[in-house]
Parts: sequence; structure tokens; C-alpha cells
Amino acid sequence: MRCPFCGHDDTQVKDSRISESGAAIRRRRYCASCGQRFTTIERVQLRELTVVKTDGRKVPFDRDKLLRSIRIALRKRPVDEERIERIVNSLVRQFEASGEGEISSREVGQAVMETLKAVDAVAYVRFASVYRDFREARDFENFLGGLEDEPLHEPPPEDLA
Repeated sequence: MRCPFCGHDDTQVKDSRISESGAAIRRRRYCASCGQRFTTIERVQLRELTVVKTDGRKVPFDRDKLLRSIRIALRKRPVDEERIERIVNSLVRQFEASGEGEISSREVGQAVMETLKAVDAVAYVRFASVYRDFREARDFENFLGGLEDEPLHEPPPEDLA
């Protein structure tokens, strides 16, 4: 592992721990060249995923971008960080298990919306407002009007609870 501070190629692992969710390993590393310490996180990756944007561009799937989006939607909501990690892990597993190397950005957005709908109604509306590019209050009214007949709080899938 290359040191992020000095770029030296040889760093030493001082400590390894399994994350709370069990889905990753945190490694505490030390660079003998500059003396700095840093942490790396290793996760299992079943396959390389590529996201196909609506304009046809293809970009590598970015788990961190997915995590940031969900965190923003859930900001100041009663959902703890551990549950957010489980949600993201579940979505990533779902995408990887689909058997496809490519996934459309629309599929990613829909999966996130369905998950957030089951977790928190406010986060669902927040995410939808960005995902569907709401431009004025009427967009919110139309979206919320379509939800009146639907229950927002369905029991979450077991791996999200």
C-alpha cells in the first residue's frame, strides 16, 4: 500500500480489525519512510460495476458517492450511521448480484428511492427532489399528491432493519 503522505511504496500493517458490520476490514498502517499513520478499509467486491448515465456515458460505480447521497437525504433524520452503512452495503450487494457488469443510473436511483421510502419518508422526498430534478413547489405538490394513497412506512427488508 502506497503512503498517502509521501508516496513511499512500502507501508506496514500495525493493526487489523473487522468493522462492526463485518463487511469490511480496517487496517491501521505505518509508513517507515515518513513516520505517518493512516487507515485503509478493505471491502469484498464481487464484480466491477459500471454505471451507464442517461446520456450514454459509462463511469465506474462509486460506493462513496452512493453513501454521500444517502447521508445527505438522511441528514438530521433519526437514522444512525450503522444503519446507513447497512443500507449502502445492501444496495451494493443487490447491484453486484444482478449478474450484470453495467447498471443504468436510473436503476440505481430507483433502488435508492425504494429503499429510502421504506426507511424514512422525509429522506425519500429529499432524494426524489434531487433525483427527479424538482424545479418549483408544484413539482413537490405533484410528487406528494401521488403518495397520498401509498403507505410510506412499510416494514424495511430484514437486512436493512
